[in-house]
Amino acid sequence: MGKKAARRAAVTAPVLAPDEEVPVVGGREPCPCGSGRRYKACHGRGAGRAADALVRRPFEGVPSECDWVALREVVPAATSPLALAPEHAVEGVEVRLATVLPMAWPALRRESGEVLVGLQTQAGSGDVSRDVAHALLRALAAEPGTPVPPAGLPGPGPRLQDVLDPSAPLRVTVHEGFDFWVEGADGGPEVAASLERANAAVVPTERLTSVEAAYWCRLRDRAHLRWVLPHPEEALLDALARLHAAGASGLGGGTRFVGSFRAHGLLVPVWDLPLDSSAEALEEPAEAWGRRLDEALASSAPLTEAERGARAGLLNRQLTLR
Repeated sequence: MGKKAARRAAVTAPVLAPDEEVPVVGGREPCPCGSGRRYKACHGRGAGRAADALVRRPFEGVPSECDWVALREVVPAATSPLALAPEHAVEGVEVRLATVLPMAWPALRRESGEVLVGLQTQAGSGDVSRDVAHALLRALAAEPGTPVPPAGLPGPGPRLQDVLDPSAPLRVTVHEGFDFWVEGADGGPEVAASLERANAAVVPTERLTSVEAAYWCRLRDRAHLRWVLPHPEEALLDALARLHAAGASGLGGGTRFVGSFRAHGLLVPVWDLPLDSSAEALEEPAEAWGRRLDEALASSAPLTEAERGARAGLLNRQLTLR
């Protein structure tokens, strides 16, 4: 559009009533408020700032927050049914969370009407919760048999905290591969190729049943336990330092606590395990470690010199994942 045409469009843009909501349009289009400016320079400025703002703990307040973080960052193939708040639920439509979908689609709606929403997708904004909720709502509105392609967020909108039933925790099923992509359907050659690539890269992973959000995995030459914990970071670091200084941070013979990383506002302790370890063998040691952690968290005594040194070492080995 030339400059004269743009000016004419701006002049003829509708003028809204003072209490009328300004609709979202393209950034280069005239703002619907009638100001004569482009949307991105007028009412779109707030939407842009909202989209760029980083939410440090995006899943806070969602049931099973720790498992949301684990499925976003450390679990290759898993699903869980999702229960929606009554105002967003669609009668007869089931919704499932999936770690990854074919071609990294944010969501899809099967021919059956079931909705799958992906969690390990490229974020469109600084708020993963908002991105996933946006994809979920788009999928609910899509025709059966339709994938939801990546798209930028149009502006502020509901988050998972607004869309999900707050009383329904995740019920995680860890899969050996991504065959759930094509349950009861033929996804075509592109999906088949994507499925083959994804299955070839899957790391064997299991979720412990005795504690929450702890995942065993086996890599080529070693095994790990990664456990997402909900506690405030400073208190948790003090507790981990107390355990480490006391030689109580391991999970039994042949295991070694190696540090932690931060993901979506929560700390994730990591242990090296013997290659022949199993999730089943870790159940009792993990329960016992959880009790030791609770005792350390309950302590109000100042850290000793050894504990302060252990805490400094933990901080030096800490990484941050968005």
